[in-house]
Amino acid sequence: MHDSSYYTPAIAMAIACVLKGPAVLRAWRDPLLRSVYTLIVLSGLVFFFAAPPTIGWVNRTAGIPNISAALVYCLLSAFSASCLLLLLHWRGGPPEVARRAAHRWVAGYAVVIVATMTLFGLGHAPEERQRDFDTYYANTPYIREMIVLYLAALAVANVAMIAMCWRWARKVRGWLRAGLLIIVIGFLTNITFAVAKLTAVVARWNGGNLDHLSSDVAPALAAAAELICAIGFCVPMACQRFGDVWSTWATYRRLGPLWRELQPAGAHAVRIAWWSPAELQVTQRESDIHDGLLSLYPYFDPEVRARAHDAAVAAGSGPDRARAEADAAMVTAALRARADDPEGRIICAATADSTPSADPAGGPRDLVGMSVALRRSPVVATVRDRAASGAGTGSHERVG
Repeated sequence: MHDSSYYTPAIAMAIACVLKGPAVLRAWRDPLLRSVYTLIVLSGLVFFFAAPPTIGWVNRTAGIPNISAALVYCLLSAFSASCLLLLLHWRGGPPEVARRAAHRWVAGYAVVIVATMTLFGLGHAPEERQRDFDTYYANTPYIREMIVLYLAALAVANVAMIAMCWRWARKVRGWLRAGLLIIVIGFLTNITFAVAKLTAVVARWNGGNLDHLSSDVAPALAAAAELICAIGFCVPMACQRFGDVWSTWATYRRLGPLWRELQPAGAHAVRIAWWSPAELQVTQRESDIHDGLLSLYPYFDPEVRARAHDAAVAAGSGPDRARAEADAAMVTAALRARADDPEGRIICAATADSTPSADPAGGPRDLVGMSVALRRSPVVATVRDRAASGAGTGSHERVG
């Protein structure tokens, strides 16, 4: 890898940290959000401090040759632990169980980090090696053990991640399953990073030279693994968000026929900007529909609704659909009755009637179902034709 290849992901992670920082600070008690942010920070730090120019700068600043290698190994161990914590919190479950598991992993990798620094301190690595530290010092006492330790810790974390993701993926479906399987591929790739490094080290133990696996192949595998894992973590969240927005706009569109039908009843009194969030658009449209229904209430005829409900059931509609068709038919008839009452005599009668009446619909209405019925239901079409011809609309002398 070229030097810039290390800094590119580091810069990307730094930008993500800046963008996500305010949200994390506002919800710092959320363990999942903390885990995501920690993973992003450590991921960027690993690439930044693994870059050869940074390695040289750290060694010069600290005044200790190759101290940067120990630092990168510690960051890799911390990164491995953060991956495990993120998956634990993401998977959910009993908080106490997740907390105990998290404490065990943190304690285990804290021991690895302390052991890494201890072994480096006991070893002797006087000549700076920015690209081939692992293979150059593969036979040096204590340094050798330090290298094996960090590779083993990395492999254990990756195997654990693969096992947890695979078990979880077998229990779920959809985008979450796809994301978990992508993460599995990412950590399998990360294992090949450890295998390439260890193969080069073992070759040195046996007098061979496969240094290119450690200095060239392994870094490329690490970068690929991080990219794949990042995609795996992002896919479920991004696609879920996209699916929610799509569903909200679908609801907005499906409410259109009922909303337009009620426009003569005043269902469009309030306008909001077209760029408003989808949730707000749906809420406004539902509010307009409810206002329109409220203005039609005196014209609702329970007999029209009852006949339409019976006709829908006879045509094979289920309970919910039949109820929505009946409500839509009643609204259609009420609109016609309102148009035939320009002086508002029925409303005056409703005001004079001191006896409250029950809602003919018998409870909250399925607005989306009503809207679909207005456009597709033969029962509603029949009531509309009868209302237009002045036949079969029932009596409106009785108020709602």
